[in-house]
Amino acid sequence: MHNQVIQSFERILHNLWFIKDIFELILGAVFYFFEAFVRLFIPRCKKDVEGEIVLVTGAANGIGKLIAKELGHYGATLVLWDINSEALDKTAKELKRVLDVRVYAYTCDCSRRSEVYKVAELVKREVGDVLILVNNAGTVTGKYTFVEAPDSLVDRTLRVNVAAHFWTYKAFLPAMLQRNHGHLVCVACHGALFAMNGLADYCASKSAAVSFAESIALELLVLKKEGIKTTIVCPYLINTKMFAGCQTKRPSFLPVLDQRHAAKQIVDAILQEKMYFLLPSSLYFLMALKSFMPAKLGIIFVNFFGGMDLMDHFRGVPVPIISYKKPQRQRNDSVSDPQTLIYYN
Repeated sequence: MHNQVIQSFERILHNLWFIKDIFELILGAVFYFFEAFVRLFIPRCKKDVEGEIVLVTGAANGIGKLIAKELGHYGATLVLWDINSEALDKTAKELKRVLDVRVYAYTCDCSRRSEVYKVAELVKREVGDVLILVNNAGTVTGKYTFVEAPDSLVDRTLRVNVAAHFWTYKAFLPAMLQRNHGHLVCVACHGALFAMNGLADYCASKSAAVSFAESIALELLVLKKEGIKTTIVCPYLINTKMFAGCQTKRPSFLPVLDQRHAAKQIVDAILQEKMYFLLPSSLYFLMALKSFMPAKLGIIFVNFFGGMDLMDHFRGVPVPIISYKKPQRQRNDSVSDPQTLIYYN
């Protein structure tokens, strides 16, 4: 009799908790749908990053350089990482000349865990704790089917595009946790959301980077570290050297993005603390379609928007990888003889 009373009481409690969860779900859905609707007309205020230490990987060229420059306009202290010493030195000098902020440059191969940790320690000693981390560095194999792609390039794609995020988070997230203040930015690609022919390893790596960033965001919520924000950026093709030659079938709907305009919009999304930012906005529509579209119809859509032949005219510019050396602060050193070629952001 006693056990039956206890079991009945437990069932009642279980049902009450279920009703509570359903109520929270409905209330949350109504509130956040309404908030999203309001944000269409009233954007969030931009946060102040003046004096904050911002680290951008892959910052020597392309979108990484422009993101760093935009953040510098808002007064952030810039820490630039890249594997290309010569281009990095040139970019650092340019930003020091045009911006009234501190600019630091460090040669770093983000695919090497030990090098990331060593250079991170240099940054902490010489600059301070990084509070905004922009994981932008990326590479694409290009011009190969998956079976034809050299294993070394597939491995490097995975290490640069996703494993590097693990090591940079490990290096800089502890300081953010201690302060309950910071911002983690994952610059991915539309390939993280939609599969593309000829980009199997690239799409897989970008999807993994997005999932990793989402998982870290959930960890931060569970740890009650609401002061640390996460922004996941998924742009379409940007007119940088990385995807040079790639063309879009529907430029009116999915245009190749101007890199300066894209960088400005990405930085705006960071300053407004958006969790997701897709560029152009038509990607939001395609994502909504994908969620309920039959698989075979999805393939037709991929073909319609150019996903089958996106890489047909690819001619990404190869950049030499410097030979491995002890991590050091970037000075006026010359680039070592190249050992291999990749397509780098």
